[in-house]
Amino acid sequence: MQTFDLEAQGLRELNTTLQAQATATNQTSWEIVNAKGSHAIAVGLDAPIEVNVKGSTGYYCAGMNKQATVHVYGSAGPGVAENMMSGTVIIEGDASQYAGATAHGGTLIIKGNASSRCGISMKGVDIIVHGNVGHMSAFMAQSGNMVVCGDAGDALGDSLYEARLFVRGSVKSLGADCIEKEMRPEHIEILKDLLARGECDAKPEEFKRYGSARQLYNFNIDNAY
Repeated sequence: MQTFDLEAQGLRELNTTLQAQATATNQTSWEIVNAKGSHAIAVGLDAPIEVNVKGSTGYYCAGMNKQATVHVYGSAGPGVAENMMSGTVIIEGDASQYAGATAHGGTLIIKGNASSRCGISMKGVDIIVHGNVGHMSAFMAQSGNMVVCGDAGDALGDSLYEARLFVRGSVKSLGADCIEKEMRPEHIEILKDLLARGECDAKPEEFKRYGSARQLYNFNIDNAY
């Protein structure tokens, strides 16, 4: 395992070194020490490497990730795994606002709670949250799956398209065009796989499914002001 001291060597050198693994992946395992809440750690990766960040991170950790596994042994600031394409991002603590925003693929696992707008405009990512999510989570979510093992805040799934939302606890309120839907056997199987990937011991049968009522797909003059 390669050890990188972020305090001593600097953020630019870290990301340049990790991004270079896209053409030379002989150093596949990395440990980042002295993170100290720095922003933009391990962004723009495009190689099947493993990056372990010892400590909490600031804004946009693991943004635009492809292929890599980024494991944060702490909490993450706003925009973790933003616009991720593939790979896996694991947060051992909590995540701040808009975790997984616009992410197209891969898996984001948050073992604590997530703040507001978790999964905003998600486009194919799987997000698994062990705790709670804040208000406006999955706003305009287009595709993918969000699993919430705790509770959800106000306006869950506002204006969402075809993403699937699974919530184990209570939902403070549903956003526009978001409704509770039937949990069919195929959804139980999907959720079982997601819970296993997220290392959650919850049972699929304990969750409710939410999705789009599909009433906002077409323009309606009555909605105009």
